[in-house]
Amino acid sequence: MLYRKVLSSKSKGARGKSGIVYFCLMGLLTAKASATELPKESVLPLELATKAAQAAVEKCKADGYSVSAAVVDRGGNIRTLLRQDGAGPHTGESSRKKAYTSASLRRPTGELAALIVKMPAVQGLQFMNKDILMLAGGLPINIDGDVVGGIGVGGAPGGHLDEACAEAGLKSIGAASMPPTKE
Repeated sequence: MLYRKVLSSKSKGARGKSGIVYFCLMGLLTAKASATELPKESVLPLELATKAAQAAVEKCKADGYSVSAAVVDRGGNIRTLLRQDGAGPHTGESSRKKAYTSASLRRPTGELAALIVKMPAVQGLQFMNKDILMLAGGLPINIDGDVVGGIGVGGAPGGHLDEACAEAGLKSIGAASMPPTKE
């Protein structure tokens, strides 16, 4: 309808404009078709990220440790970061890097740390970028077989203790660190 009105105009300028309108309309139709082909991704809601971090901090507090807990989305962007009273100043950054590493590489950071000790050929993983940290305490957040982010805990006196607190965070939101095995 709009196209017909523009074409019915007698002026030469209107005819030039009609071509522009036509191409714009065609572009919109083409863009709409392309948008339907975009991949769909699950997103970790802020509410779940905060709940997981809070549960991790509470678990460590109950065990007598002052820690920080970070949760990142699948792209490594911080969703939430909690630093418990008395936690060391380094714990915020170490928990963020553990969360980033586990989300990026889709594996627990303790598993990755053990892997680079066993297989020197993969030691380069720890130097891929400045945000990678190969210390136990980071777990990927796996919901329904889809890694939607990572959780990292730093500050307990041992990576296995950080990891136990991170696991408590996952359980609080019904997530797993690894997808279920297919048998």
